[in-house]
Amino acid sequence: MDADNTSGQGKNAIVPPEIRGWNWGAFLLNWIWGIGNNTFVALLMFVPVVNLVMLFVLGARGNRWAWQNRRWESVAAFKASQRKWAWWGAAFWLLSGLASFAMMSSLKSSEAYQQARQILEQDPRMSEQYGAPLSTGIPTGNIEMSGPDGAANLRFDVEGPKAEGTAYVQARRQMGQWRIEHLVVENDENGTRIDFR
Repeated sequence: MDADNTSGQGKNAIVPPEIRGWNWGAFLLNWIWGIGNNTFVALLMFVPVVNLVMLFVLGARGNRWAWQNRRWESVAAFKASQRKWAWWGAAFWLLSGLASFAMMSSLKSSEAYQQARQILEQDPRMSEQYGAPLSTGIPTGNIEMSGPDGAANLRFDVEGPKAEGTAYVQARRQMGQWRIEHLVVENDENGTRIDFR
């Protein structure tokens, strides 16, 4: 090990100029990166509001803290490790984004959503208050299935030339068939509701 290597000596550690700079691993994986690099200040990510600032503090000071808080074989070993953290962080967020997109796509193609959308498009009250054509946004919520039965609780935006609103759907699947149990559209501007129950 290099005699000039001061890593792991806490605040007394002299941080080499070549490792100063932004740390993507600390920014993307924050508290996980903090545990792996003995930088436990990263656990402040669990404090509401503070966590928004901590993201950027970790990105800016991550290299310094990781060098000070853990013994490294060399600058090269440190840089190689931090590169791996950055790659793992990028992979994690990419996979998270793909999983979210897949989930939203499955909700949008669900029979519960399609039935609700069809009811809204065919109802004269919607045409009168929201106008035509009516467009619907990407749903959020959940669908739970157990064999031929299931339940759906969805929320999605509704927009027409006259107004914008939010649709709330409760649907149930029994013996393989979906049925809308409750559908309400609330006007975003004035709060009035159309109840399709």
